[in-house]
Amino acid sequence: MTQLKLPKSKHIRRPAEFAYIYEARQRAGDDHLLVFAAVNELGYSRFGLSVSKKHGGAVQRNRLKRLLREAFRLVQHELPGGLDLILIPRIKSGATLAEFQESLLRLSKKLAQRLTKVESQ
Repeated sequence: MTQLKLPKSKHIRRPAEFAYIYEARQRAGDDHLLVFAAVNELGYSRFGLSVSKKHGGAVQRNRLKRLLREAFRLVQHELPGGLDLILIPRIKSGATLAEFQESLLRLSKKLAQRLTKVESQ
């Protein structure tokens, strides 16, 4: 059985790391999620969350963050390795945990392909 823990090393917290990912200018989105990505040299994927006040009060924002953390935790072993991801939920999407998981997998694979093309050029 694969271990489904989410250690602190998989979190992106520093503003400089967020800035680096945004500067890479690689993003993909759907109805539920917008994902920014950059390559890291760690061999495993990490994530950061950005949930604005447009989503509502602290209770609503924290619920969205919990859902996104859980979605990442459950699919972390299926994600392409070596990516730093910033997850931004769409406003009023009303997505469930399963929908966030599906979006995260699909979008991260799309971004991984795009980033490997950019690096090979």
